[in-house]
Amino acid sequence: MKSVLLIGLGRFGRHMAIKLRELKHEVLAIDRSEERVNEVLPYVTNAQIGDGTNEQFIASLGVRNFDLCVVAIGDDFQSSLETTALLKDYGAHFVVARANRDVHAKFLLRNGADRVVYPEKEMAVRSAVRYSSDNVFDYIELTPSHSIYETPVPDSWVGKTIVQLSVRTRYHISILATKRGGRLEPLPKPDHMFRADESILILGANQDIQRFILR
Repeated sequence: MKSVLLIGLGRFGRHMAIKLRELKHEVLAIDRSEERVNEVLPYVTNAQIGDGTNEQFIASLGVRNFDLCVVAIGDDFQSSLETTALLKDYGAHFVVARANRDVHAKFLLRNGADRVVYPEKEMAVRSAVRYSSDNVFDYIELTPSHSIYETPVPDSWVGKTIVQLSVRTRYHISILATKRGGRLEPLPKPDHMFRADESILILGANQDIQRFILR
């Protein structure tokens, strides 16, 4: 369990707060808006009305005591930048900041952010990959060159095992799990026999996965 300071309770911040609490982390949520604070209060450990650009307010939070600080301000870049800088000035261990544009990310990193996330960009890329192909059920980018895809079992694989198909040698991909009827089987054994109603989670270089999907 980690202690998390979350500043900014727009859509992204609110969803993050709820998920962090669901994962059993302690969350202190901050926003200027009383309405937003009241909305998220039932889902977090504590919530306060406050301005992340106010140095006295940041100083009062004891940011050194948090394992993670998240700046989820999306509608005011200047406030996001100032909040990020103040958190690092007061000893925040690790700051994740939200950015909408590449230029914003550069400034956030220069002002102390340890990591920058692009919610809209990441969702757009994921949606483009997922919905532009009939053979992709889900997609997670691990690095710019490697990803995990969920895709249906090829018709030619049905009734055959992983070792019979020489999956890794022939296709240069690794099968992380199989999924059937909502049930996940992690790391299937070499003698696992594929079924028509299964999907597979595969890991590999993007170019190898694309060749496999489009074969």
